Amino acid sequence: MRLPESSGARARIRAAGLPNGGIGTLYAIVAVVGILYIARELLVPLVLATLLAFVLAPVVRGLRHWRVPRIPAVLLTAFLAFGLLTTGGVMMGRQMAELASDLPRYQAAVMEKVGHLSSGGILERISGLLQRLGENVVPRASAPASPSPAAEAGTPIRPLPVEVHTPEPGALELIQSVIAPLVGPVATTGIVAVFVVFLLLYREDMRDRVIKLVGSGDLQRTTAALDEATTRLSRFFLAQVMLNACFGLVIGLGLWAIGIPNPALWGVVAGLMRFVPFVGVIISVAFPALLALAVDPGWATLLWTVALFAVAEGLQAQAVEPLVYGHSTGLTPIAVLLATAFWTWLWGPLGLLMAMPLTLCLVVLGRHVKQLEFLDVLLGDREALAPPEAFYQRALAGDADGLIEQAELRLNGTSLRTYYDEVALPGLALAQADAARGALSRRRIDWVRDKVDALLEDLADYEDAVEDEAPLMEGPVAPAGESGDKPLAEPPPSVPAPVAEGWEAPGSVLCIPGRGRFDGQAACMLVQALRQRGFGAGMVPNAALRKPEPMATAPDGTVRALCLSVVAGGTSGASLRYAVLRLRRDFPSVPLVVGIWGEVEASPEQVLRDVLPPESLGDGTLHFARRLQEAVDTLMQAGPAARGPTEAEEIQAAKP
Repeated sequence: MRLPESSGARARIRAAGLPNGGIGTLYAIVAVVGILYIARELLVPLVLATLLAFVLAPVVRGLRHWRVPRIPAVLLTAFLAFGLLTTGGVMMGRQMAELASDLPRYQAAVMEKVGHLSSGGILERISGLLQRLGENVVPRASAPASPSPAAEAGTPIRPLPVEVHTPEPGALELIQSVIAPLVGPVATTGIVAVFVVFLLLYREDMRDRVIKLVGSGDLQRTTAALDEATTRLSRFFLAQVMLNACFGLVIGLGLWAIGIPNPALWGVVAGLMRFVPFVGVIISVAFPALLALAVDPGWATLLWTVALFAVAEGLQAQAVEPLVYGHSTGLTPIAVLLATAFWTWLWGPLGLLMAMPLTLCLVVLGRHVKQLEFLDVLLGDREALAPPEAFYQRALAGDADGLIEQAELRLNGTSLRTYYDEVALPGLALAQADAARGALSRRRIDWVRDKVDALLEDLADYEDAVEDEAPLMEGPVAPAGESGDKPLAEPPPSVPAPVAEGWEAPGSVLCIPGRGRFDGQAACMLVQALRQRGFGAGMVPNAALRKPEPMATAPDGTVRALCLSVVAGGTSGASLRYAVLRLRRDFPSVPLVVGIWGEVEASPEQVLRDVLPPESLGDGTLHFARRLQEAVDTLMQAGPAARGPTEAEEIQAAKP
């Protein structure tokens, strides 16, 4: 009989909700991309309207909360939003017209400054050096060809002048040349406005249809997930728009104070470029920097401009945004790069601006829709593997540095026992399950054990920054100034209780691994957890149980507790029975904690009832644990019981 394997511990990672089929999936992806490209004239306004509806939804909800009817609330919100957009567009148009009229003057000033920079300076010396190197390396050109007879005769060849006369445009052509460029943007704006109004008016109806499309088997869960997703997206997009608008306002005011022409235009550009990851700030600072070269004969204006963008971007990215909506957008950096490139290639400049919000919508959709889960796996910043799976995978790959790095990240804010209980021991259970079904060779098993041993060696001297889940001392603190015959003041409740007297001696708590392939590593984790808590824990190899002579004791001759460490599925029932009975024979009155690590269907008590005789279970010294924390707590409680009450405790108990 073998102990049951950890339930669900077999290292089979469920694949995300990818569509089935190989070539069919490829055809489907190509078809979707083709539709997105061909129908971009319709899809771009629709997607832009959807994103604007997410932004404006919190405003509509706020108006509804103030008892404003739905239709007036939607119309008022849309009117204000598109009024602001129209005003901004008109302002940008005027600013761009002014900039276009002044560009020749700015261009001449920039070229003059660049010419001064290159003449007589380091650029000229570098150019001369390169020219001399070229003369020495490149062979001299061959002799020029003989001149043409016409050139010898000295007769110059004059080009014939050509004049092109265009007729004066009529009134209709003038109107057409002015209106034609505006038809596309005006039509797109109108489509977006209509879509936004209807999306805000029929938001609940659209939600019901999405629930029906996704599946209404669990209506409560689907509705809660969809409402949470849409609410969070709305708040995130609204916060992002407001933060970027404030960023543009700060940049515009700063450029106005510095003296850069058209500061309002560059403020709007800076706010829009905040939606573009990585390169947006470079694009937004490039044009004001060029103008700074043109308007100032020196370099002070350029330095002030660059400093303004550096300080504003640093504060926005490192202080304001994490304070408002956290440190992460929910996307991995590589996903941001790929999404930016993809949507820019597909939809041009508008795709560049919508790349981040649109990709975030897809990630949220994949997080809540089973069929689209692969989007969350590919693009989202959540861990692709659960922590125990990542632990086992790094051990399988021989990545000891990866194991240590994962441990350092997990131990930032938690205790060593919690890391072992939630990551390392479940990871060992996965390895044991694979070994039990023959999926791991002997060489691979030794490989995994070596990497885990390297991790345990690295964590041997680790000290928790904060002690968590430790039993705390309770009791009143003696008031100051009272007589010394009162009981001594106990430590405050935030101080962990010390171990019982004598239990801190080396070897006072012996940990014995089972016969499983990874029981030794689990026992080492238990020893480290006990030592960190203050116990004098030591480990005895399992081979000591098979020797006829009694097991070695502590240096002072007293073993105060025993721990048998077993990973589920690694030790047979007969081996566990023999180990418990042997320890009972050598140490009949010593508390014994049997730890079975891993999520098994049956409790450790039930497992031991199946393999042990009934008389071994009723003496009160046999304890069970599924987690290291349970084993530590059990020994903390067993310590006072094993040593008996102290004289002070007897006096305190005798008082009425």
